Amino acid sequence: MMKKICVLTSGGDSPGMNACIRAVARTAIYNGIEMEGAVGGFSGLVRGDFVPLDSRSVSNIIQRGGTILKAGRCKEFHRIRQRKIAYSNMDKQGIDGVVVIGGDGSFRGAHQMTLEHRVPVVGIPGTIDNDIYGSDTIGFDTAINTALSSIDKIKDTSISHGLPFFIEVMGRHSGFIALETSIAGGAEAALLPEVLHDLETVKNTVVECKKNGKMSIMVVVAEGNESGGAKAAGERIKRATGIDYRTCVLGHTQRGGSPTAKDRVLASRLGYRAVNELMRGTTDMMIGELNENPTLVPLKEAWSRKKEISVQDLEMVKVFSI
Repeated sequence: MMKKICVLTSGGDSPGMNACIRAVARTAIYNGIEMEGAVGGFSGLVRGDFVPLDSRSVSNIIQRGGTILKAGRCKEFHRIRQRKIAYSNMDKQGIDGVVVIGGDGSFRGAHQMTLEHRVPVVGIPGTIDNDIYGSDTIGFDTAINTALSSIDKIKDTSISHGLPFFIEVMGRHSGFIALETSIAGGAEAALLPEVLHDLETVKNTVVECKKNGKMSIMVVVAEGNESGGAKAAGERIKRATGIDYRTCVLGHTQRGGSPTAKDRVLASRLGYRAVNELMRGTTDMMIGELNENPTLVPLKEAWSRKKEISVQDLEMVKVFSI
């Protein structure tokens, strides 16, 4: 019988992580299970930095961005010696199960734990990039709405000055934020890491929009796109066309802020299911949801299989740019 569960948030923070911590804690407590949080992700396991969580300690956090347990990447956890220290600390605390909220790097750590330690571990996808196979991710909806708010404001300036804007959003390896904000924000083009050699197409779009008298031209650029970001893309197109431009890098504003209702609901569902799966003996799995349908995906599959960008959505951006 499971008596104590530990929850941790790892990697980059994403809006909705607190809602998920709350759901995990309250579901466990409801079922008579004690709750602990590891402070600072896997680093907390290595340092033995645990905090008890009760029903009141997770009150009034569902609406807060970030994570009350702190997040980060733990290089020490790559070394077996440090992992053994973490496992020893977990044993001392009497931990019977672990919930890891994070992205692909966090899932790698969680999977390693299942191979080396007897404690069942499940993962919950918390990343604004939405790049985890088999599930929507906590924080993505808030991130695209944050980016969209900025794009709407920038469009006013673009119209006023008649200049194209290259807007850089987060996404080193994933173009989901760039693609969806392009559609919702009425952008004329998007540059994504998944689509190579697309700068020529964007150049032609900018030229055509200018020729057709469009007052606002918006190009959304994922930071990991091959052109090297918004500034580099704008410069290359200016050299080829002579068209001046402006850039705006949205940066970490996309990580913060109060989570949307969609992210709060997703986080609550996944947290609730994670505890119930641990109680059933599930381990080495990601608890997910895709288009509001529950999913259960092996952790290794969640990071090793690629989540595909919609070719149709990318085509829509081009069609709507006329």
